Amino acid sequence: MDCALVTGGSRGIGRAICIKMAEMGYHVIINFKGNAAAAQETLEAVRAKGSDGEVLQFDVSNEQEVQQVLGAWVEANKDKQVQVLVNNAGIREDNLLFWMNSAQWRNVLGSSLDGFFYVTKQVLNGMLMKRYGRIINIVSLSGLKGMPGQTNYSAAKAGVIGATKALAQEVAKRGVTVNAVAPGFIRTDMTADLNEKELAAQVPMNRFGTPEEVAEAVGFFASKASAYITGEVLSINGGLYT
Repeated sequence: MDCALVTGGSRGIGRAICIKMAEMGYHVIINFKGNAAAAQETLEAVRAKGSDGEVLQFDVSNEQEVQQVLGAWVEANKDKQVQVLVNNAGIREDNLLFWMNSAQWRNVLGSSLDGFFYVTKQVLNGMLMKRYGRIINIVSLSGLKGMPGQTNYSAAKAGVIGATKALAQEVAKRGVTVNAVAPGFIRTDMTADLNEKELAAQVPMNRFGTPEEVAEAVGFFASKASAYITGEVLSINGGLYT
């Protein structure tokens, strides 16, 4: 059975990606950290598309948890092949560096950068053995241009961009591609605290994007049609930063 694993799949961009993977016929593994009800809603949305899936609870930034839960799943499900991995989990804890505390630095780097490493390690071997895989990392405009108040988030996402380009070269011979998608302002729970009207005025398209618009690009990178594209970062930002 061909599977797609989406980290942070319970809400927002992650949920839209899970639904897109279901439309593409994948068995969707929906990772979530804490919100079981939201993860269940995503699973129902996946089933509504005529596909199926399951929820898997673990904190991507916790190496032991990733090994115990995802590692155990891989061992127990030899008939299920993770063909697509979407590293989407990540958090924002914005603050000016002057006021930023160590926990705000560690939490944000842990969820994006450590999470990329721990989760990818668990599924990469299967992809290399099968000589097929699609790894798509959700990064950010913040990781490309840097955003004031987001030194931690910018550092984390820029780190994942570097990792994307390096890993892409390591695994290309085995038919595994590694790409990244860099959203700008997307309307989700994560951006609910931002002043949308004020910020949308800075975007050439004059609006925030939708999770579905990000999911469409992920779907392309996840498809067989993108086989000769690897190590790329695709911006989805309404022309805000090009």
